[in-house]
Amino acid sequence: MPKYRLSKCPACGGKLEIIKYQCEECGTEIIGHFELEEFARLTDQQLLFLKMFVKTRGNLSELQKELGISYPTAKARLEELAIAMGYESETIESREKTLEILEKIERGEITPEEAKEILKKYKK
Repeated sequence: MPKYRLSKCPACGGKLEIIKYQCEECGTEIIGHFELEEFARLTDQQLLFLKMFVKTRGNLSELQKELGISYPTAKARLEELAIAMGYESETIESREKTLEILEKIERGEITPEEAKEILKKYKK
């Protein structure tokens, strides 16, 4: 079974810093202060979501079926994942408005075409 790098302290949950690498073959040691790459900083839930996103080739409709979640939830998790990986976030107001519109589509209160028009007006 592979050993994965720890990203949080098992005792307190704090951020861990890598300070030493050692070669399994020759024993060479490299000591310093190393950052974890963005994938190693993801939570287990975020990593699972990312794997499923790749499996479904980025199709959020398929992803929501695979994970048993709503489309707005899938969209929100994708946004959380992007933020966790260090990408700029939508503004909170814009994100909330978008999720509200997606939920209205899901409930059948508006059509996708109506949602598109609302979003066009809102984003101006």
